[in-house]
Amino acid sequence: MKGFPTSSDIYLEMDGKKVAVVQSYTAKASKSSQSVEAFGEREPVATIEGQKRYTLELTRLYATDGAVSDGINFYDLSDFSLVICKPDRRVIYSGCQWSAVQEEGQLNAMVAEKVTVVAARRIETAL
Repeated sequence: MKGFPTSSDIYLEMDGKKVAVVQSYTAKASKSSQSVEAFGEREPVATIEGQKRYTLELTRLYATDGAVSDGINFYDLSDFSLVICKPDRRVIYSGCQWSAVQEEGQLNAMVAEKVTVVAARRIETAL
């Protein structure tokens, strides 16, 4: 049995290539819902499921050597995926766009401290 995910198990992928490893993440899923009201009823008679929204907070992203040599930087990333490998399954957030980037500078390091990402889809696959 495999242990807890490590930074090599949490990464950003673009066009099938790993472009950055992620030290940690926080995922938040939300969805809008709407009540259906009927004339004469005191309470809603049903609710309608709305759109889902996935917001992810990624901490300590390190660009891979291949991404650095390709000239990729975090501000140019668009339509990428976040892949999280867990002991029994893989979770993939795809259609990602960043909404905020926070950096702390260190000499010779291509690091983003925090990146907030909004994903279009979330899928789980068994390993």
